[in-house]
Amino acid sequence: MGAKPIVSDGAGDGSDEEIVAEINVTPLTDIFLVLLIIFMVTSSVIVEEGKNIDLPDATVSEETDAKGVTVSMSAEGEILVNDVVAEAGELLPLLQVAIEKAEDKIVILRGDASIALGRAVNVLDLAQQAGAKGIAISTEQPEEEAFEAAP
Repeated sequence: MGAKPIVSDGAGDGSDEEIVAEINVTPLTDIFLVLLIIFMVTSSVIVEEGKNIDLPDATVSEETDAKGVTVSMSAEGEILVNDVVAEAGELLPLLQVAIEKAEDKIVILRGDASIALGRAVNVLDLAQQAGAKGIAISTEQPEEEAFEAAP
């Protein structure tokens, strides 16, 4: 029969104690925390990419494929061409480049409901000068409200 090996704890008292082997979870926790921070930073950047634009409501609208150039106009006056901010005086060249690269030569205007009609017409005019063959205006379906019949 085999003899049980005696493991000493180094105290020299001759007591028989077993070695307890545990997995060190500190590096694993560090990795998870780093990944969590990376996820939080990138998700905030992704959320800030799309500007908050309150589209006007329209009960009759059609779904279209967004293969053209999207121009977004915020209530603060900021204009984005395919999510790229257009600085003052750079809108026409930016539109020309975007329309040349687009599969469909259509400009889709995503304008906030509070923008003035003159600003929207100005942007659409620049889009036609840049070579757009068609124009679409992006809208939202209004929320359905339940109307009850009067008794």
